[in-house]
Amino acid sequence: MAWKSKTRNLQVVDTELSADTVEWCPVASSHDILACGTYQLQKGAGEEDAPPIRTGRLYLFEFRREGSLSPPLTELQRIDTAAILDLKWCHVPLSGGAVLGMAAATGELQLYTLSDSQEGGHRLEPLCCVEVGAERLALSLDWSTGRMDSSDVRLVCSDSAGCVSVLCLAEGALTALSQWKAHDFEAWISAFSYWDTQLVYSGGDDCKLKGWDLRAGPSCPTFTSKRHSMGVCSIHSNPHREHILATGSYDEQVLLWDGRNMRHPLSESPVGGGVWRLKWHPTDQHLLLAACMHNDFHILHCQQALEGGGGACPVLASYILHNSLAYGADWSRLSLEEPAPCSPVAAEPKESLAESGGHLRIQYDSPTASFDTSLEDDAGRYIPEGIAAPPFTPTAGPAPMPNENAHSLSYVLASCSFYDHMLHVWRWDWTPDQAQLESEPC
Repeated sequence: MAWKSKTRNLQVVDTELSADTVEWCPVASSHDILACGTYQLQKGAGEEDAPPIRTGRLYLFEFRREGSLSPPLTELQRIDTAAILDLKWCHVPLSGGAVLGMAAATGELQLYTLSDSQEGGHRLEPLCCVEVGAERLALSLDWSTGRMDSSDVRLVCSDSAGCVSVLCLAEGALTALSQWKAHDFEAWISAFSYWDTQLVYSGGDDCKLKGWDLRAGPSCPTFTSKRHSMGVCSIHSNPHREHILATGSYDEQVLLWDGRNMRHPLSESPVGGGVWRLKWHPTDQHLLLAACMHNDFHILHCQQALEGGGGACPVLASYILHNSLAYGADWSRLSLEEPAPCSPVAAEPKESLAESGGHLRIQYDSPTASFDTSLEDDAGRYIPEGIAAPPFTPTAGPAPMPNENAHSLSYVLASCSFYDHMLHVWRWDWTPDQAQLESEPC
């Protein structure tokens, strides 16, 4: 049986400025809230050699399931800011509300609180701001709360000067705890180990992945890996499996690691594009979302690698409707209770589509404002015209086969692309392998 996995567009939003980061709120009372950040480089005013100006805009949306004919996203707010390089919500409420962190091109780390507006909706209000350094861009941030622990809330931030900063949030103010030179060039990414938040990881344009133990001080990394052959730009600690880390690079590889042995990765998966962002699924320990710059967005199944089987992680599904660099991506925690929609059926020729293993995807809200159709296989991957769809064989290793009686699962995701300044909200329906369902923890 072919693998049952489909991606479907729900809505496209023009962000006007280049979109590079998108984040669903993880706080239980606000799972329907989505934030999107943009980055625009503009020529400086006045003299020809005037420095460029980096501007941005922060969008706040609400996802509403009011009916199949209504677009699910409603814009709640837009805030003009400096260019935004990264956004991350704190995983737990602080002082009773959700808090959003923003890494800005001014070298600042800015925090916003999500509050109720007078109109009955939600809006973001500035909480505090701190400059991590002069003449630099803040490039990434992460919260220490990935396992929903609110006892010691801290942030880590990396910047274009190659530095990493650790800060704490107390009484509505950010305080720097430490800062050190971590990389020779841009420190593209920084992240906590969610299982031991005294451990911090960083990746830089010097092609190095490093670990730091805050208890020992940042004078020397706990490890330095040169396994990636180009700049390291994405890191995410698995919140469900201790010691497991995913990293991505401009070298177009996704590496999975066991933090107890950073000499050799558990697996190496080629994804065909620089890996700008990686996101573990919020409840499924084996699903990994990758934003692959020149090669769209992909969902990897990592069970075999995490269980010691080695080999590349199979790609379960791909989302291919963006027309520019794939930068921002995130899973929502929303529950979709309605059944998956049926695939659109082409009037002619039905038999050839069935025999080829493909189906017709109809895209109503294309960024080009056109009515587009494309043939895709059961993994949601594009099939060029004139080419028959082969039986689905994942490019990155064997995928588990679905059980006919297995329950189909549905997820909502968001992604954004740069030069076409587009935000997409989409749905992924799939049927997990029954053996996997039985192995998942309750």
